[in-house]
Amino acid sequence: MPLLRSKMPSPVGELTLIAGDRGLAAILWENDDPSRVRLGDIADSESHPILDEAKAQLADYFAGKRQSFDLPLDFRGTDFQKSVWAQLLLIPFGETRSYGEIAVALGRPSASRAVGAANGRNPISIVAPCHRVVGANGTLTGFAGGLEAKAFLLRLEGRGFLL
Repeated sequence: MPLLRSKMPSPVGELTLIAGDRGLAAILWENDDPSRVRLGDIADSESHPILDEAKAQLADYFAGKRQSFDLPLDFRGTDFQKSVWAQLLLIPFGETRSYGEIAVALGRPSASRAVGAANGRNPISIVAPCHRVVGANGTLTGFAGGLEAKAFLLRLEGRGFLL
């Protein structure tokens, strides 16, 4: 079965949600680079249980009613990328980590650039909170949704980042 796609409005622009029977496979930004996340065949869908639940949980998150997500996830990437994305899921709401801290947590302290590259290819934005990863000095760094969206998400979570 191909993956299914549905769009939803959000305070950070229109999001494209993609899921299959195994779980949510992607949340893409309005102006996302199509080569950033490669998923294969995708068909449009107005309704799918995982897409519907993801939309409801994201709406609650944007309304300030949810701090964590409870969705089946279907990460598609290399083993290293999946290990980085698993670390993203461990960053609590309202907290940040540096690329170096994630590299250390993976037992690869010299891999902060590779962590950054994997973070940039995170297919399940917001739910796997790549927006919570900042530079070593605490500054906002590259983000597929744009730095304004990253700052918005961090402010939503109580972090005072301004651009």
